[in-house]
Amino acid sequence: MQTPIVLTAFGTTTNAFKTYDFVDTIIREEFPGHEILWAFSSRMVLDRLRHRRKFEVRHPHEVLQALSDKGHTWAVIQSMHLLCGHEFYRLLEEVKPLAIRTSIGLPLLSSYEDYRQLAKSFDFKNNLSEGEAPVLVGHGTDHPSWAAYPTLESILREVHGSDLYVGVVEGYPSLKQVLEAVTAAKFRKVRLIPLMLVAGAHFYEDLCEGEDSWKTAFEGAGLEVNVEAQGIGFRKEVIRVFVGHIRDALDAIPASNSLATRVLKNQQPENLGSVRVSGENG
Repeated sequence: MQTPIVLTAFGTTTNAFKTYDFVDTIIREEFPGHEILWAFSSRMVLDRLRHRRKFEVRHPHEVLQALSDKGHTWAVIQSMHLLCGHEFYRLLEEVKPLAIRTSIGLPLLSSYEDYRQLAKSFDFKNNLSEGEAPVLVGHGTDHPSWAAYPTLESILREVHGSDLYVGVVEGYPSLKQVLEAVTAAKFRKVRLIPLMLVAGAHFYEDLCEGEDSWKTAFEGAGLEVNVEAQGIGFRKEVIRVFVGHIRDALDAIPASNSLATRVLKNQQPENLGSVRVSGENG
């Protein structure tokens, strides 16, 4: 019985489901024979989807319980999050009490090579007009993983040069800091690029709509603004990072349950290719 793979995202209530369809197609091509399932970690999103869209969407523990009921003893949970932040660690806690054991694939930005692969997915040289600065905008977090954003900016500059910027809606680097840096560099145009797997409606409003949006702020400073509508989930190179993490998670599953118990007791997560969590009853 092939180990099932559960792709776990925060979720969205918008037509950004096209992104998940794109991801799903690539994952199924890469892992033929494995059952591919989706789960959303946001209960708010789940409630809205169940009410409005009338199709089956489930929380990770619901998906895992169903797999356990079918006789599976292990499953891969692939985090579709950007960072090892609040949502990722909440996911780890939620799967601990379950009978089925889980091998968890890490979020997108988890190693130096992950950052470089994301950076290389952008073709700024051919996709920007002359004098246009790319500004990647993420959601931001108050989790210690916030440092991923300035780290990404540094690695993007390693790959593409210094004329690009990374900011976040909530936290550091802020709109104010990015705007000051862009204007100080004498740019007259910017391209705002969503730094999220799925650019949902709420995030797009922060980026483009209203007096407090990033677009309004840059236009108020006299800059021409272009906005990319799609998140990074439509980049094949980005999905390849997740594919690698799924392979690591599959490779980390021991050949027998007795070995599983011994490895899980004696190994620390940082020594493994993925984070593994043993079910208490497994």
